[in-house]
Amino acid sequence: MKLLRNTVLAVAVATLIAVPLIGGRVTTTSAVAKASDSKVNYAPISEGDYSIDPAHSIIGFAIRHLEINWVEGRFKDFTGVIHFDEKDVTRSTVEFSAKVESIDTGVEPRNKHLRTPDFFDVEKYPTITFKSTKVEQAEPGKLKVTGDLTIHGVTKPVVLDVEGPTAAVKDPWGNQRAAANATTKINRQDFGVKWNATMDGGGLVVGDDVAITIDVEMVQKPATKPGN
Repeated sequence: MKLLRNTVLAVAVATLIAVPLIGGRVTTTSAVAKASDSKVNYAPISEGDYSIDPAHSIIGFAIRHLEINWVEGRFKDFTGVIHFDEKDVTRSTVEFSAKVESIDTGVEPRNKHLRTPDFFDVEKYPTITFKSTKVEQAEPGKLKVTGDLTIHGVTKPVVLDVEGPTAAVKDPWGNQRAAANATTKINRQDFGVKWNATMDGGGLVVGDDVAITIDVEMVQKPATKPGN
């Protein structure tokens, strides 16, 4: 009897899990099938200004720890504007700014150390900024974006290798959205972020090379009609 009760209970739980969250008329399996059958209506990217959507974008980095592993982090508070010129991509521009205080590596004591003068010194240098100076078509679907990156009060030229944007979609609120991925590598010593310590067996506690990955979703609101 105990086995029978457990079996009935298991079936009941499985049945509840299978009930969809909305409506109660479509099973979970059929809902997944319906989603996979949907077709996305992609469109060319319209010319104009796009704002980076921070809720669906990431400015991330990775750096070596003890010469053996990578530690990852990101900046959670940032803004940015991308001007896209569909007729001449070289006239496009990119700008963004991140608040260093928002740095997050998943370990709060480490975050606090990174905010101190040992590293970013957020009281003195509260933001990281990037402003493009040149945009080039590297190959179909890929760009090279050269710009001035400012960290810790030091400005250096860097080149972002960009994939996309290649197509856009219209979101449920009538905005056009597109996405792109950018990567680059910098040496933190070049920007005055110099703290380190040596290990007894040789090597450094923190690496100098920083791999940067930027995934952005950008949004263009519909044009406001005259009189609105």
